[in-house]
Amino acid sequence: MSKLADMIFFRKHGLCPRWLCFTFDNAFRRLVQDPDRIISPYVGQGDTVLDVGPGIGYFTIPAAKRVGAGGRVIAADIQEAMLRGIATRAGRAGVRDRIVLHLSAPGEIYAGDPVDFILAFWMVHEVPETERFFRQLRAALKPAGRLLLAEPKLHVSRSQFAGETAAAQRAGFRLRQEPSVPLSHAALLG
Repeated sequence: MSKLADMIFFRKHGLCPRWLCFTFDNAFRRLVQDPDRIISPYVGQGDTVLDVGPGIGYFTIPAAKRVGAGGRVIAADIQEAMLRGIATRAGRAGVRDRIVLHLSAPGEIYAGDPVDFILAFWMVHEVPETERFFRQLRAALKPAGRLLLAEPKLHVSRSQFAGETAAAQRAGFRLRQEPSVPLSHAALLG
C-alpha cells in the first residue's frame, strides 16, 4: 500500500519545477493556508527571516510585510527561475527592497549572517541530504531563533516526516512544539 501511495501522491520525485508553481498561490490555498496566519506567531517587525525553497514567494512576500522596513527576508533557492518570480511579485507588492534573493548552491543553502526565523515549508522532502541541510540551517539560526518545518500530508508520509524531524534533532535542533498547520505535518524547532 505504501508504494501505491507514493505513486498517487508523487512522493520521492525531486525538485518541484517552476511551471507547477501556479498551483501554490491561489484563492483556495489562501483560504486553507493563510500565509500570514501561519507565520505571524514567529515573525515580527525588524526580524531577519530565511525562507528556504520559497517557490515564487507565497510566504516570502507576507513575511516581508511583517518584518517592516527595518527587517529583511532572505529567499534562498537553488532555482533561479523561482527567485525571478519572487522579484517580480515582490515589486508589485511594494516589498522588493526588504527581500534578499539568494541563489543557493545545491550543497549549500545559506551561509550568511544569523537569522531570527527560518521557514522550510513543503520543501525538505526535495533535499537529498537532510541531516547536512539541517546542520546548515542550525548554523544560520540565532541562538534564540526558531525553525518552522512543514511538509504536505498527501505528499510526505508520517514516517518520512518523523525521519526529517529526527535528522533535524541529530543536527542540533530541539523539538519545541508541533503546531497545527492545515494540510501539513509541522514541527517548531529551535
